[in-house]
Amino acid sequence: MHKIYLGLGSNLGNRKENLAYAIRLIGERVGKVLRVSSFIETEPWGFESENTFVNAVIQCETDLTPRQLLGSTQKIEREMGRQKKSTDGGYSDRCIDIDILLYDDLRVDEPDLQIPHPLMLKRDFVMIPLREIRD
Repeated sequence: MHKIYLGLGSNLGNRKENLAYAIRLIGERVGKVLRVSSFIETEPWGFESENTFVNAVIQCETDLTPRQLLGSTQKIEREMGRQKKSTDGGYSDRCIDIDILLYDDLRVDEPDLQIPHPLMLKRDFVMIPLREIRD
C-alpha cells in the first residue's frame, strides 16, 4: 500500500458537503481514508472570485499507481460537475478540485502529472491542513 495526500477545495454550492462527498468517493474508489484535516475557509488563489473556498487535505492508503490515481480523482471531479481542469495558470470557480500532493516519497515530472504537487509549498490552503495531519 502507498501513502498519499490529496488536497481538496470547493467554492461553489454547498462547499462542505462537496468536500464530504468527494472524501466518501475517494474512500470507495481510491483507498482507505486515514486522516482528514479540518476544513478551512480561504480566499481564491490565482484568480478573482466573490466565492471563497473551503479546503482540506486527506491522507489515504492506496494500491493505485500514480497514473491510476490521477484518472480516479479526475473521474470523481467530472462526476461531481467539474467542467474543466485549470490549464496554463487559468483558474476558475469549481465545485470540487482534487490535487495529488504527495505519493510516498515518489517524484513524478510528466506534462499532466507532477508529484509532489509543484505549487503546494506556495499555498497556505494546502500547507496548513497538510501540517495538521502529516505524520
